[in-house]
Amino acid sequence: MSTEVVFWCVVLARFALPLLIPLFPLPAIIACLLLDGVDQTIFQIFGVEPPNYQSYDKAMDVFYLSIAYLASLRNWSNPGAVKISRFLFFYRQVGVVLFELTGLRFLLMVFPNTFEYFFIAYEGVRTRRNPMRYGFRFWVKVAAGIWIFVKLPQEYWIHIAQLDLTDTIRDVPWFLPTLVVAVLALLAVVYFVIRPRLSPADWTWRFRADPLPEGIDEASERAAYQAAHRKVFDLTTLEKVFLIGLISVIFGEVLPGVESNNLELFLGIAGFVVINSALGLWAARRGYSWNSVAVSFGIVFATNVVLVVLADVLLSRGPGRLDLTDALFFVLLFSILTTLYDRYRPIADYRSAAAARTEAER
Repeated sequence: MSTEVVFWCVVLARFALPLLIPLFPLPAIIACLLLDGVDQTIFQIFGVEPPNYQSYDKAMDVFYLSIAYLASLRNWSNPGAVKISRFLFFYRQVGVVLFELTGLRFLLMVFPNTFEYFFIAYEGVRTRRNPMRYGFRFWVKVAAGIWIFVKLPQEYWIHIAQLDLTDTIRDVPWFLPTLVVAVLALLAVVYFVIRPRLSPADWTWRFRADPLPEGIDEASERAAYQAAHRKVFDLTTLEKVFLIGLISVIFGEVLPGVESNNLELFLGIAGFVVINSALGLWAARRGYSWNSVAVSFGIVFATNVVLVVLADVLLSRGPGRLDLTDALFFVLLFSILTTLYDRYRPIADYRSAAAARTEAER
């Protein structure tokens, strides 16, 4: 197998696997996490030395975590857990942006990636139990436990001490036996102490995402809900501006060959978000909707390509000044996340409103 084929297989897998997270949340995100951990090993086995892969690796990490956040909007039935997920995700992205702009590694410890393991914890619970059985305080304790006992030590190990697990196992003789004993002890505690105290499971193993709530399982009903509850300028638009804007700034910083002014990039993305929101609401209020996510993405992508070309012409930069590769990359990124956000955020709003009505009735 040629080195180029190996490289592109890994890269395509890094981009394709995240798209399965909305449908198979736990298996897909674990697969993304494992592939992120072994991609360099795969390259070493096949003698591949891709230039600048570290930069693309960072970009793809941001991409799959963004898809996971959007999947939490689509799938999670517990509104409190969704709020915690939102905070953890955006808190981390702010930290990554600050790190890329300043180069201060301690920021990655101050802004740890708690979101990823919180997502795994929630989906791990959901495989056997109804997440609605657990209140907001429970999920706060889960997030705090992950933050303090898992992510802080891990972020220190990786970003402050800058240690590598493989190198440490090779150079420190007692490290691997100690690690094995610690893992076995943890498994023993889980099996003999925690497991017997757990309440009975609510259902058999569930690895596929739960069905969407009744009344919002069709694209037309999603569009109707969106049309009734959305405005061009509202908190949803603001969240989408920060979601797409922060991620685009991170991509602009880490990808080689991308030269951009971060403020101009963020404001430009904000303009595209507002225009897309206006077009989406216009279509929803006139009853236009598409059941296929692929069709929705195609329409959004084509619209954004036209907007990019028009912006380039109106700004009189000339036909040769637009970097087509960079522009299409950002349009592709923007379109995927915008399409999923516009489809999934109304579902989260619908669930939140239903939970509020139920609480009011009680």
